[in-house]
Amino acid sequence: MRIVRLVAAALLSLVSLAAPRAMAQDAASFYRGKTVTIVVASSPGGGYDLYGRLIARFMGRHIPGNPQIVVQNMPGAASNVAAAYVYNVAPKDGATIGAIFMGAVVDPLFGEQKRQTHDTSKFNYIGNANVDAYVCLVRTDAKINTLADAFERELVVGASAEGASTRDFPSMLKNLLGVKFKIVAGYPGTREINLAIEKGEVQGGCGETWSSVAATYPAWFRDGLVKPLVQEANTGYPELDRMGVKLARDFARTEEQRQVLELVYSQAAFGRPYVVAPGVPADRVEALRKAFMATMTDPDLVAQAKRLNVDAIPTAGDELQTLIGKLYATPADIVEKARAALVFKP
Repeated sequence: MRIVRLVAAALLSLVSLAAPRAMAQDAASFYRGKTVTIVVASSPGGGYDLYGRLIARFMGRHIPGNPQIVVQNMPGAASNVAAAYVYNVAPKDGATIGAIFMGAVVDPLFGEQKRQTHDTSKFNYIGNANVDAYVCLVRTDAKINTLADAFERELVVGASAEGASTRDFPSMLKNLLGVKFKIVAGYPGTREINLAIEKGEVQGGCGETWSSVAATYPAWFRDGLVKPLVQEANTGYPELDRMGVKLARDFARTEEQRQVLELVYSQAAFGRPYVVAPGVPADRVEALRKAFMATMTDPDLVAQAKRLNVDAIPTAGDELQTLIGKLYATPADIVEKARAALVFKP
């Protein structure tokens, strides 16, 4: 019996030692020869699309098995169409990655109406592509020089759908601080909002990422057509600070207003989250998390991002998962005040 026990213990030890290697091999075997789809929750040509295609170009070399990576655009409902697809429809095998809006992540927390089809707090978070600086933009011929001017004169801003920063952020400034925004909602995404700004259909827009808009529309700022009006973040972005662009929270008149602004703007810490569905095998989630961080620090991606004039400041998936968990633990009274501030009023 003693010999049997010794043999069994030895076999168990061998199995334990081999387990991590087997799990890694399982991920490699699964991804080898596969096509992984990054579902970008915006229309082509916008900032999310730019980041999604940049990551798709290099991520395959870092995933075990080196699968092909393709991008599929799936805009709609402030990225909740794409989020619902990844959560409910796509196979839960790790071959579909969602590039969703930060607003979709907090939609169950702040949203006017609860989404019953998916719960973004339960996604497996692979990583975040950039810590973004969000801004309001304004045409220079609008005669609005700072946000203080918008307390006195109406500013027409373009917006998309509920849950998108382009609608939620100006709604909050209007409801909470009392700025005179006339919000024209219904644009599919930032690309269409920016086209409307160019044409003069609207005078500006909020909830846009500075890195994307500065890279995509450099002539705006070079030629003086458009300028940043205010920073929508908890900390200033160095380039915008040098330009003298103030933080929106500087215009808070009470501590409660400041708390609400800081809570909502905390989303900027995960401005470009990448997710896979609940139920994806843990070893594949871990493989994708490692691959994501390796991709974001790949010298070829860093060089390409520099050429495109976009920032790449990643957050690891496990860190992001913890951050979102803490956000969902925010006291209910502050969450309720934030939810009220985000209600859309045209």
